[in-house]
Amino acid sequence: MTEKELVEQFEGLTLSPEHFPHREHVRLAWIYLRDNPPLLALEKFCEGLKRFAASLGKADRYHETITWAYLLLIRERTAKTESANSWEAFVEANGDLLDWENNVLKNYYREETLKSDLAKRVFLFSDK
Repeated sequence: MTEKELVEQFEGLTLSPEHFPHREHVRLAWIYLRDNPPLLALEKFCEGLKRFAASLGKADRYHETITWAYLLLIRERTAKTESANSWEAFVEANGDLLDWENNVLKNYYREETLKSDLAKRVFLFSDK
């Protein structure tokens, strides 16, 4: 799927959940950060995720700490690796951000923190 198709289908709520695994979440966040000022990218991505989850009847799946933490990590890594314009370069330099099973947030947060209702509702800073 092209970047344009991913963004349009996500924003138009026509993206199939099967075509939106963790890797595509990261890719979409990377696109938003590349194409928008950071605060606007954060707002657009978070609001879009909330709408997308609600459209699937899964509004409770949105997790603010995970979402913000990934966006902030993507922003930082993009600046450090000079991979702002190439998804392939970003992936090559930041494969750890694409591994959901052993996700990078385990380096920053205790498991019980990420499982908390508070972490779902508001962004919490790292507690490790």
